[in-house]
Amino acid sequence: MYKMIVCDLDETLMNDDGTLSEKNAAAIQAAAAKGVYFVPNSGRSYTSFQNDLETIGLRDQPHQYSISYNGGLILENKDNRPLAVNAMTYEVAKGVFEAGIANQQAATHVYTQDTLYIYNPVPSDSDYLQNRGVTFTTMTTPDFEQFKTMNVMKIIMALPTMTDRKQMRADVEAIVDPSKLAVTYSSDRYVEFNPAGVDKGTAAVQLGKLLGITADEIIAAGDNSNDLPMLKAVGLPVSVANGIDAVKAAAKYVTVADNNHDALAEVINKFIL
Repeated sequence: MYKMIVCDLDETLMNDDGTLSEKNAAAIQAAAAKGVYFVPNSGRSYTSFQNDLETIGLRDQPHQYSISYNGGLILENKDNRPLAVNAMTYEVAKGVFEAGIANQQAATHVYTQDTLYIYNPVPSDSDYLQNRGVTFTTMTTPDFEQFKTMNVMKIIMALPTMTDRKQMRADVEAIVDPSKLAVTYSSDRYVEFNPAGVDKGTAAVQLGKLLGITADEIIAAGDNSNDLPMLKAVGLPVSVANGIDAVKAAAKYVTVADNNHDALAEVINKFIL
């Protein structure tokens, strides 16, 4: 019945230390052998999970796909060929960035199509990224003009508490019309800004249409609020055991296992194999 799995990475598929378990990798390979698409659907850049795609045999493969930047970019894995680019407008991106850099606590991430730039990197965030194989370029100037000719996919800020993140959202929305933004939270550290209408759910459905797969034929697995749009868009929404309450409430199935104990393998064994 199910033809595609779209899956969040951090705190869903991956262990807390950023590694991919052998059981999850084997289950993904078994699902792929049955003709079921496995599609990473991550807030991260596709460049950061190429080694994981290698492990499960999907790296640089034709007719296999990935979604990055909370739906900002849909790729065919072969040559990382873009199928859909849902970038921010320059003016919206500039406004979000200016709100971010005004807060000295915030590490402000600017994701272009291929590169992550960070203004004011902080050690806890940089360590988190390093554990997940994420590389970045440190911005030495707050001059946003350097992005004028680039696709800015999303901008996010790392902040220590949810109160701080919600205040950052308010600060951004005081500069940028909220109707132009899709705002989510992730990994108990980020507030994320995408263009309005761009999220993990719209991208999952968009890719499904390209492949002739209906929303009812898609499984989505996640743990945090940036996963909610894809859980609400598909036939079988799944929360891992460590998911936040809102994700569990949106799910039709909540795993017994958490992300550190092969939660995705549990899903695949129950619904695919």
